[in-house]
Amino acid sequence: MSADLLFTGGQVWLGPGRRTTALAVTGDRVSALGDEAVAAGAATVIDLDGGLLLPGFSDGHCHPPQAGLEKIGPLVSDLDSIEAIVAEVARFAAANPDLEWIKGGSYDPSLAPGGTFLATWLDEVVSDRPVLLKAHDYHTAWCNSKALELAGITAETPDPEDGVIDRLPDGTPAGTLREPNGYGLVESLFPSATLAQQTDALRFACQAQAACGVTWMQDAWVVEDGGHLPYLELLKAGELSVRSNLAWLAEPDRWRDQLEVFQKVRAEVDAAGQPELLSAYSIKFFADGVIESATADMLEPYVDTHDHGTAIWEPDELAAAVVAIDALGFQTHIHAIGDAAVRNSLDAIELAVKTNPEWDRRPVITHVQLADPVDLPRFAELDVTAAMQTFWAQQDDLMLQLTAPRLGEERSNRQYPVQTLTKLGARVSIASDWPVSTNYPIDAIAVAATRQNAAGLPSEGWVPDERLPLEDGLLAATAGGAYQGFAENSRGKLEAGFLADLVWLDRDITADEPIKARQAKVVATWVGGKQTYQR
Repeated sequence: MSADLLFTGGQVWLGPGRRTTALAVTGDRVSALGDEAVAAGAATVIDLDGGLLLPGFSDGHCHPPQAGLEKIGPLVSDLDSIEAIVAEVARFAAANPDLEWIKGGSYDPSLAPGGTFLATWLDEVVSDRPVLLKAHDYHTAWCNSKALELAGITAETPDPEDGVIDRLPDGTPAGTLREPNGYGLVESLFPSATLAQQTDALRFACQAQAACGVTWMQDAWVVEDGGHLPYLELLKAGELSVRSNLAWLAEPDRWRDQLEVFQKVRAEVDAAGQPELLSAYSIKFFADGVIESATADMLEPYVDTHDHGTAIWEPDELAAAVVAIDALGFQTHIHAIGDAAVRNSLDAIELAVKTNPEWDRRPVITHVQLADPVDLPRFAELDVTAAMQTFWAQQDDLMLQLTAPRLGEERSNRQYPVQTLTKLGARVSIASDWPVSTNYPIDAIAVAATRQNAAGLPSEGWVPDERLPLEDGLLAATAGGAYQGFAENSRGKLEAGFLADLVWLDRDITADEPIKARQAKVVATWVGGKQTYQR
């Protein structure tokens, strides 16, 4: 019998060093490869025009609804100066005179010294309504004086637990708040997006992911109070065009009370009955903050300080929570950026392994920006997937102006040890943390392979020993993500019987210098044999 689709006229990537020239799809599955695919014929023949056909990409850690919601507020994410951001806020405020609250994101925190943005800059254009903007890292926010006033934040307001209020020399709040407990003082006052707005935002996010060749994504921060409903809305409408898994956010002060809710909302998602499209088996933890704000939890203090950063969970409490959610059959997914946070996360996972009955738990630690070398072998020993934002492994403005000065040279040069983890046998997936940074996996794969910025600097790559060969990066972004998502036997590879989750690039990125891969464009994307994007 002939297939539904036949791809020819280019290269079909089967893994590092392995290719064929044709692939057939029947229904939602790959049905044949190479000469066998050509011999079978197909109702529709697609000429790859010299391009490259790959398994669909997996995004091991992202925030799709937040990315979509950014498109509602002031469009500041691509602006390269404080003046331009302020002007955009002014434009948005003038265009929406009846909007009582202005909320948007995400600005570049490296544009101001130390990442401290002043309320008075926003006051110049909006003084009568509260304004709150999130930074790229989503661990920092910038607000105007009206927002500070409504939240009751004054010189006498103490820093909240696990949060920071940046201050002027006289103690007056500057306008920058750090970590959820910091900016939450203001954000909690803002009205929540409606379900319709959230659903529209998710629909946009799915379209944006499909345009980047992403066919599976891990939503890494879903609140239990309705965060799954936009996904169910799109699923019912047949519009959930990216396979998705949801991670519910556990909080240190109430996680025991959340356990029952986590099980309830997981059951609601399971009841939708389409587990290959939508699942909800993960629990997210924030072990720490971020280095650029000096809130990542460090074994040694930041340069010229006595400050070790912020441990959002006490180690014993984190371990107790991980053991509990592991016992309920949830996958652990921990944000850990500093080396102390990475160690505490590994310790918590190790205790769960020792305490609970054996099961296919597949824990995840995301970011892994800085880890003590003695802890790196533990990833393979505990079968922990490192979901890494390899796009960040470059000397961009954020790295040079905020991150490296806080770490010093020795620790700076130990960041993002992706090649070391791979050599040690650890499982690695590619993750974007979108909208914190780009959601285009090819950019992350190219940076991992070169350790260079877009200008090709430094010429030999930053920490070149940690460069990950491009095809190994492709493997991490496909099969690595499939393993993270418990689907290595159904997706992440182009083999007969596997789901036809496919991405077509306009060129063979493995045939040229890795840095040129960033020039590649996605031509089309398919999920289960159905086209979800066409350039």
